[in-house]
Amino acid sequence: MKKYKTSKYKRNELISYSMVTIAFALMTLLSKTGALSSSLQGQLVPISVYIVMAISLNLVVGISGELSLGHAGFMSVGAFSGVVVATYLQTAVTSGALRLIIALGVGGLTAGVAGFLIGIPVLRLRGDYLAIVTLAFGEIIRNIMNILYVGMDVSGLQIALKAERINLGEGGKMILNGPMGATATVKIANFTAAFLLVLFTLYIVQNILYSKHGRSIMAVRDNRIAAESIGLNVMRYKLTAFVISAALAGMGGVMFGLNYSTLAPSKFGFNTSVLILVFVVLGGIGNIWGGMLAATVLTVLPEALRQFSDYRMMVYAVVLILVMIGTYNPVIKSYTKKYTDKLRPKKKKELKEGV
Repeated sequence: MKKYKTSKYKRNELISYSMVTIAFALMTLLSKTGALSSSLQGQLVPISVYIVMAISLNLVVGISGELSLGHAGFMSVGAFSGVVVATYLQTAVTSGALRLIIALGVGGLTAGVAGFLIGIPVLRLRGDYLAIVTLAFGEIIRNIMNILYVGMDVSGLQIALKAERINLGEGGKMILNGPMGATATVKIANFTAAFLLVLFTLYIVQNILYSKHGRSIMAVRDNRIAAESIGLNVMRYKLTAFVISAALAGMGGVMFGLNYSTLAPSKFGFNTSVLILVFVVLGGIGNIWGGMLAATVLTVLPEALRQFSDYRMMVYAVVLILVMIGTYNPVIKSYTKKYTDKLRPKKKKELKEGV
């Protein structure tokens, strides 16, 4: 039984990697042949980033069982710290790929530290209280970015909360400019790098999910009292999931920020956190494949409906409601399960053990 489960988990991992790889190869081929519109080509990196955000938030909402509404805050921490690092190293590190890797590391680390500091007090709360507090922290982070000014010159970086306190010398430039955010950023993110980040995120989350720590996190989610009674450190496991999720969100933010020449803090408001949560809920809480698909469809759909300029957001909302109803309708779920069970091959060992 144990060997069968292990092989099943490995098979699920391989299917996930294969799906992402096939999608990447198909989009690359369509892009090179000119079959993709310019607007859709411009969305390839954001789609990949939102897939990363959906997978990372599923670690908290689906696997850990906590409701977080501050994911866009961690995304913004990663985005702006990554932009600062990439811009500062522009002359010292000429390779764009190497700068991107360094920025991803710094952005993920910074967001992870922010997640640790926020998670210590926040994760002692539950349910709606946790959601409200994480929402508040997300807004606090966004407002800090609104008053943060970072410049650089030959003497190094200058950081202040007021523009007049930045005194740049000759040849200096502003990197972050308060509410205007990052301006004149050199774009070094690309679809290939975003694809690799999706694979990395899948690898981290799926290995946690199928590991001893993942089973402990799900045990805490299913029954906190029973988990405590067998000696599991509830706070430790919840904080681990929260910090890893925040770090992955920060890395997604770095990729997002370095895909645009300008990026304002207003991009990471409450609506973005809700949108990421919608990806997770629409795809099925705890369902990584569903979250990836929902992130793709809901990112492309508004652009696909642009020809219906006056009604596109209404159509988008109607489609979203219908899909939500269909996804969680018990009749539709039973039919779906019946047909997927027929398609799934039965193994002799599975039949013998009654799996």
